[in-house]
Amino acid sequence: MQDYITNGLTLKEIEQSLFRHMQKQYGHLLQQVLEEIDRTLAEQRDKKRYALKDKRTIRLQTLFGEVEVKRNYYFDREKKVYTSLLDVFLQFDGAHGVSPLLEETAIHLAVTGSSYRQAAQSLEKLVGYACMSHETIRQSIIEAEVEGHRAMEKKGRVFFIEADGLYVKRQRSRIKGKEEKIITIHQGWEKNGKRVSLVNRRYMVHQTNEPIWEAVENFLMKEYSYDPFEDWVVINGDGAPWITACREYFGDRGYFQLDRFHVAREIRQLFRGHARYRVIRKKLASWDEEGVLRELTSAIGTLEHEEKEKQLEALVRRIEEMPGCLRDYRVWLKEKGIDTTNMRAMGSAEGTMHVFAKRSKNGRSWRDAGIEAMLRAIVAIKDTLLIRTRDGVMYG
Repeated sequence: MQDYITNGLTLKEIEQSLFRHMQKQYGHLLQQVLEEIDRTLAEQRDKKRYALKDKRTIRLQTLFGEVEVKRNYYFDREKKVYTSLLDVFLQFDGAHGVSPLLEETAIHLAVTGSSYRQAAQSLEKLVGYACMSHETIRQSIIEAEVEGHRAMEKKGRVFFIEADGLYVKRQRSRIKGKEEKIITIHQGWEKNGKRVSLVNRRYMVHQTNEPIWEAVENFLMKEYSYDPFEDWVVINGDGAPWITACREYFGDRGYFQLDRFHVAREIRQLFRGHARYRVIRKKLASWDEEGVLRELTSAIGTLEHEEKEKQLEALVRRIEEMPGCLRDYRVWLKEKGIDTTNMRAMGSAEGTMHVFAKRSKNGRSWRDAGIEAMLRAIVAIKDTLLIRTRDGVMYG
């Protein structure tokens, strides 16, 4: 204590010193606990089955620093394999050299941060030394297995689906990039104070060979006990062909709505400074699809640039080909006898894309295995799914 006073240390330096001292002490305690468990397992084992062969030292990277543990090594006469009872009992892989909690922390940092390198640096700052490289963290995520099933309690007969694509650059590939199809599913909105949250929200990334909307429907049936003959689906998205294909797939039990964020942005790009801009915005805000179409059609030929004229004509065609795409879906649901109280305008897709794009874009390019594993990990953490890693089990 006197040293802290006479050496003129700052609070930060005292805190760092005490934290490192605590790490060392708890690291020593962890070593003692593990070796005591190993001794108990040795005494209580089935000696006819497990033949003691050796005592091996492992160096385990933990949140307390590197811990050396001497553990018994056996030959399993029944399965004809060598094993460590300590590893089996505590559900970790001693040969990997990383504790389950440290690996879980690294995965969280990698998924919620901006890069594997940043995750490794953050971990080093936390633990006090370079305990895991960025490549080790990357491999942990690639090797992780996500348990995608988590049964949801169905809340009502209406499912809301937000669909959007995320373009991701590829490494060492003939194609420069590929669009990842990302789906957000929920069953409405609930207010918590001033905040509004989605009810029963789940994410889905399309990574199978089955058609996208068949995959979505299978997901709905498995996770939500969706009934395709009794339940209703409202889909929101831009005009991409794979998204609008939902209209044919769900038929009369589905309602497609063009994402208003995308439509409003396109109208702003075309008409900013134009005499009709304000009127078109009002028509869109009031869900007046016919009024929007009328204003857009009459504006053809009044724009200054040929490229904008082509874009406007394409927008008009897109709206005309999908009647009802700019109307209020709640009117449709009311016609089906559904209570629309507390239902809001859709449009959480852009927020969803920000969550995924934050980690997968920023100028980066990916290999297929890498981006697929990262997207699965993001979904697992956002939806609190079970993740099986080399060193144990974690929940997102």
